[in-house]
Amino acid sequence: MIFGGRRVTLRAMKEPDIDRVYEIECASFNKPWTRASFVSEVTNNICARYVVIVENGRVVGYGGMWLIIDEAHVNNIAVDPACRSRGYGRLLMKELMRMAYNALEICKMTLEVRVTNDEAIKLYTSMGFEVAGTRKGYYDDTGEDAFVMWCHNTIVNLI
Repeated sequence: MIFGGRRVTLRAMKEPDIDRVYEIECASFNKPWTRASFVSEVTNNICARYVVIVENGRVVGYGGMWLIIDEAHVNNIAVDPACRSRGYGRLLMKELMRMAYNALEICKMTLEVRVTNDEAIKLYTSMGFEVAGTRKGYYDDTGEDAFVMWCHNTIVNLI
């Protein structure tokens, strides 16, 4: 597809993508998931769904969630710092929503986000998420709180 004047592809994450995903993870978070965590998610976790966005043959972003009964829990989403502000975060979130709906007709989605991550909060809010609570000291690298956000009608983002 052409998105923002660039040719990009969205597809399921595969094991060969993990090294690149791990690079993006390390560039994006103070306390990144381990490479082994991504391997386990992609190869062993039947609840997990992960997607990558590819630009010019190179993975530039990823997102992952767990599908649990009637809800989706977004575990992580990140875009290569050199490729941010292109709308890829929104594109990844929409794809996760589409995948959740197509898999199990899931329309409810939740996630945690640092209370200081204004850009992510703005994105999630624009996609119908609302703050439902706060997890005190959620991030053990800094002791920072997390907002728990919910969207109870992700289907509106698929239209």
